[in-house]
Amino acid sequence: MADLTKSVTAPALRPTVPGSHLLEVDDLSVEFRTDYGTVRAVNALSYHLDNGETLAILGESGSGKSVSAQAIMGIIDTPPGYITSGQIRYQGRDLLTMDKAEQRAMRGAEIAIVFQDALSALNPVFTVGAQIAEMFQVHRGTSKKEALAHAAELMDRVRIPSAKSRLKDYPHQFSGGMRQRVMMAMALALDPKVLIADEPTTALDVTVQAQIMELLLNLQAENGMGLILITHDLGVVGEVADRVAVMYAGRIVETGGIHEVFGSPAHPYTVGLMNSVPRVDQRGQRLSPIIGSPPNLADIPPGCSFHPRCPRAEVACREERPPLREIVLGRQAACHFAEEILDA
Repeated sequence: MADLTKSVTAPALRPTVPGSHLLEVDDLSVEFRTDYGTVRAVNALSYHLDNGETLAILGESGSGKSVSAQAIMGIIDTPPGYITSGQIRYQGRDLLTMDKAEQRAMRGAEIAIVFQDALSALNPVFTVGAQIAEMFQVHRGTSKKEALAHAAELMDRVRIPSAKSRLKDYPHQFSGGMRQRVMMAMALALDPKVLIADEPTTALDVTVQAQIMELLLNLQAENGMGLILITHDLGVVGEVADRVAVMYAGRIVETGGIHEVFGSPAHPYTVGLMNSVPRVDQRGQRLSPIIGSPPNLADIPPGCSFHPRCPRAEVACREERPPLREIVLGRQAACHFAEEILDA
């Protein structure tokens, strides 16, 4: 638990300039230096998020989705992790140039995160009430009694039954779905402008998944916050996202509006993801999985990192890495043959 004797004052931020983005990730690279080599987890990543928008980040495990979120939150352990390049601008100000005190003040108050494993993220030796109340004591300097009252209100807001009577319960006394609601209460305690939801429905049954996503979207609508949804569940993305960014080997390979990308993907990897999803209108047909495995991030192949698994790969794909470029208005893809795929 943090030192509750000192409150944290959030750094002054310039107002969002009309026409600018709420959050901008620009040319971000993150690597982990290990005894077995340098793992390049995120490679020249760029995307933006606007007020009230839901951006979904898709990709297989190991594609860099969660590491990029940790970089935004400033919680990458150094060593072994290092941010080697790029900027992360919130309301025009680069988070990476802030000192530690400013970064700490920003977390929770302006940008918050819901982790995928609530049981690991919550401290097992403190009550959930104390962990939620800590947000108000540290960031707002409120008394313990007042902070616990706010905690009860938040638990009720995320629909935890008998919220006030459960303040003194410990994380292991809650179900998986209820623990995730506790995490959401903590993340939303200070009304952040940006919420990162990192696999918020992992290990939950389908009914609870739907409840959690409905709650998350309702809370987003109430606050008008920008939401970054990190997931590999294409069904969830198709229902809730405004835009999607598809990641592979630490890079974005395709991005655009959700209906455009899902309706007519322009990168072979995105096509493969779409073909891997069971569809009710294709009953009895076999799925078409993506062959092979994601690359070793300590030894990313030259050229297009997807070329060893790509059915369209040619010599140029093995020799030259295609840049992420605009192929039609509002659509970007990193493939030499994106236009051909789009027109097919």
